[in-house]
Amino acid sequence: MKMSLIAAAMFAAILAIRAHYLGESSRWQVYLFKPLATLLILCVAVAAARPLLHPYPLILVAGLLLSTAGDVFLMLPKDRFIAGLASFLVGHLCYIAAFSSDVAFGAGLMWWLPYFAVGVAVVAGLWQRLPSALRGPVQAYVLVIAAMAGQASGRWSILETPAALSAAVGAGLFVISDATLAIDRFGRPFFAARAVTLTTYYAAQLLIALSVTP
Repeated sequence: MKMSLIAAAMFAAILAIRAHYLGESSRWQVYLFKPLATLLILCVAVAAARPLLHPYPLILVAGLLLSTAGDVFLMLPKDRFIAGLASFLVGHLCYIAAFSSDVAFGAGLMWWLPYFAVGVAVVAGLWQRLPSALRGPVQAYVLVIAAMAGQASGRWSILETPAALSAAVGAGLFVISDATLAIDRFGRPFFAARAVTLTTYYAAQLLIALSVTP
């Protein structure tokens, strides 16, 4: 069951990425496959969790649900960027809570530094092009996602389990995905941005989902 769901999620993700490069007449494929891929990844987490009612998988499932909401907000014809940003921000807070359920928050602080460095560099590079109304929300989001990735890496440095490594790599890919999205949206757009953003995004979510396996 788990392998079938992983295959289905990967196939839906490929179709979602492809849909972004089709014409407007095929826009419905974005609306269908983009959230479907995330929901299938959520199903992977549910299928892989043993037991499901443990705090770690439950909190991760909540984060994946919020990510699905973020996907929907960001793909709507009318700009819902703030709503999408807020959904993902709260989703990352869920991930932080999960990654802090078995190790102390702030564990392995040295692992946090690269992510905060990347966050500062991206915000500084885009600052002049960020609308003033978005500067506060973007800074808050960068702070949270850097803490999420740092906590995941610090957790792996302590637990040293394959599941913790899966979460840490996924969190790192999430940072790459969002940095690419920010550069494409507010900095210098480029043709491959959607492919890079979504490939790293779905890989990140899948690896985080698979971290529920003991």
